[in-house]
Amino acid sequence: MKKIVIFGSTGMTGLCALETAVKKGLSVRAFVRDPAKVPESLRDKVEIIEGNVLEPDSVAEAVEGVDGVVVALGTRNNLDPTSDMSEGTKNIIDAMRANNVKPISVCLSAFLFYDDDKVPARFVDLNEDHKRMYQVLKDSGLDWVAVFPPHIADEPSRQIIVQVNPTTSPGRTISKRDLGAFLVDSLSEPKYYKSVIGITNVPKQ
Repeated sequence: MKKIVIFGSTGMTGLCALETAVKKGLSVRAFVRDPAKVPESLRDKVEIIEGNVLEPDSVAEAVEGVDGVVVALGTRNNLDPTSDMSEGTKNIIDAMRANNVKPISVCLSAFLFYDDDKVPARFVDLNEDHKRMYQVLKDSGLDWVAVFPPHIADEPSRQIIVQVNPTTSPGRTISKRDLGAFLVDSLSEPKYYKSVIGITNVPKQ
């Protein structure tokens, strides 16, 4: 794994993935709608591609020549119905197939562990699009890693618990730094391919 592209790289989790990838010495493309949101400290360390995941041409350009893909798409705090994340994921997967790129890690949500009637009402619409993203991934034939994080916290990194194909989330919160790092690290870990990942920080004593 030498070169990766990160979609959603200026969001809370995406920025942490960007920082991790740079620290690991990877060649990194940051796919962004607004290049101004890439922190100044990272601008000369990454290749910035301006685009929108709903535009297949810009997505194809971003995927060409990379070894792996991180998807950390979000809606900021907008909980309105959307299909942007799943449509964007479809475009990313199409571009990966066209360029013969296999590993992809995707940030989804621990609400996917829940029965539909247990998902809090305000998150139902967002969860429906996460479901569509997950289905697109499963159907892709790629080396996908579907990460179902619980509440993503702005906390320092600490020890994590990772479970492969659990039926419930192993915990209640995950540091954005640890989640971002896992999305990058898992690309080169075949033991996680074609799996759902439950992830949490070890509870504080």
